[in-house]
Amino acid sequence: MNQRYVLVVDDEPHMRRVLEIMLRKAGHLVFVAGNGREALEVLRDNPVDLVITDMRMPKMDGIELLTRLRQDGVEIPVIVITAHGSVESAVNAMKLGASDYVLRPFDIDALELAIARVLNEAEVVRQNSFMREELNRGWDAFVGTSAAMRTVYELIRQVAPTKASVMITGETGTGKELAARAIHNASPRSSKLFVPINCAAIPVDILEAELFGYEKGAFTGAVKERVGKFELANEGTIFLDELTEMPMALQAKLLRVLQENTLERLGSNRQIKLDIRVIAASNRTPRESIRDGHLREDLYYRLNVFAVDLPLLRERKEDIPDLASHFIAKHSHHIDGDAALSAAIVSRLQAYNWPGNVRELENMVERALILCGTGALKPEHFPLDLDRSGTSPVLLASNTVSVGPLVPAVEELEARMIEEALAQTEGSKPKAAALLDISERTLWYKLKKHLPKAND
Repeated sequence: MNQRYVLVVDDEPHMRRVLEIMLRKAGHLVFVAGNGREALEVLRDNPVDLVITDMRMPKMDGIELLTRLRQDGVEIPVIVITAHGSVESAVNAMKLGASDYVLRPFDIDALELAIARVLNEAEVVRQNSFMREELNRGWDAFVGTSAAMRTVYELIRQVAPTKASVMITGETGTGKELAARAIHNASPRSSKLFVPINCAAIPVDILEAELFGYEKGAFTGAVKERVGKFELANEGTIFLDELTEMPMALQAKLLRVLQENTLERLGSNRQIKLDIRVIAASNRTPRESIRDGHLREDLYYRLNVFAVDLPLLRERKEDIPDLASHFIAKHSHHIDGDAALSAAIVSRLQAYNWPGNVRELENMVERALILCGTGALKPEHFPLDLDRSGTSPVLLASNTVSVGPLVPAVEELEARMIEEALAQTEGSKPKAAALLDISERTLWYKLKKHLPKAND
């Protein structure tokens, strides 16, 4: 058990000493007080994780202390110990928010178990409180009023109230987890847990155990049972980020779980029923992932009930000023200088193509705030490699142009550049996309638009 701060409140010095020795032996740090008033003074000046208090004491007894704590909004768990127990006093203590009620004389082992249980429950409450706060992240974290983002907002509003599985695609840094959280937060499951898991960040040999859990003794090192992420997300939402990095064999097991709405922990034959919404995401183009053997086609069809494709930052540069201002507000709490955006800074930011998308912009803003120190933000605080940003004009023939309808001319130029890129990369679409400084998803879209035969 982790070390905790425990306050013992008892007017009998001998009992205080017994409890203090017991708690220190268990590894806790202990404060002591002779009555409720002294306890309030200790609580005012020290961090406390648990209060163990006698019921009857002079000046302020245990019930008065518990009442005062709850009136002041202090949610520290409290265990009440007394030799004057009765059904009425127990009920009263529990109604006031006591975590447990113990009668003297008590067994030391039983009291230790009660303390461990109360501290563990408090830790769970703390973690759940944090996770509830995490649930509220997502929708409000979206910034942008461009047409591309308005489309995303509308898609989220449409799918959120349903039970449909969702497939989110987009380059790294476009905000796939934010979109998943927004869908969950706007859904009927918002009061339950949102459980994210990055399939690319967990070693292959333990990913199955992380997803589905295991029983004690299921494999070497499984010294106790573990609840998997799917079981944890029951009645809520699980977010499978970078799904295409999951091994194909595990994808087959995932498909079965989704089809049958049940799972079995590793080392168990017991079936656990699931009521869960699945949101998956990938920075790869799903169709290409299927072709390249990174994604099962049947799993893709099972998950792609509703698709949300997130735009690249370079496709919505009109949102950059609002995004940069948002990140300045987020990270400037430790900056004393002038963190305002100037027109020159905005122009510089919009001249860059942001291959790392919104995440790169946030990192760049945070770095600029550090560089500016107590001074004002300047363009030189944003050392962007504009020479590689794709902003230079491209001339395929000569410097002379003929004036005519713009749209067909642009489309013809795009088609010619794509053909040339494919020729230079011997037909490799990922390499061609990199050469053109666009995503594979964008390349597939433009191929379908300009060169449909190239998709065959």
